[in-house]
Amino acid sequence: MSEETAPRQSIVDLVAFDANGLVPAIAQQHDTGEVLMMAWMNREAVEETIRTRRVCYWSRSRQALWRKGETSGQTQTLREIRVDCDGDTLLLLVDQEGVACHTGRRTCFYRAARGSDGVEMIQPVEQDPAKLYGSGG
Repeated sequence: MSEETAPRQSIVDLVAFDANGLVPAIAQQHDTGEVLMMAWMNREAVEETIRTRRVCYWSRSRQALWRKGETSGQTQTLREIRVDCDGDTLLLLVDQEGVACHTGRRTCFYRAARGSDGVEMIQPVEQDPAKLYGSGG
């Protein structure tokens, strides 16, 4: 049976969730390629994200679904979801509204080691975390 005639498979069926029922998901801005953040998803979060097109993650600290932007208003709209060759990582191509990081930066990857001079901050704070979350982030 060729790929063209094989029954369509749900992307969820291709995911190799870990022993805790989780898979890492990398969020990337769909039009610029900017890597925004990494978070965890369980099966329910993946299914909800596909169904609603609003990105939903699993919060390990709260042990609950976490809909990106539900507190801050900084939402992610899913454009495409991809699974890697081993099925153990997801790539979410998203349209990020505002900042992605709880520190108020556009991306969670705001620190870089460039050479041997230590770590450099490469992204400015764009939003005050206290205004986004009502606390210090």
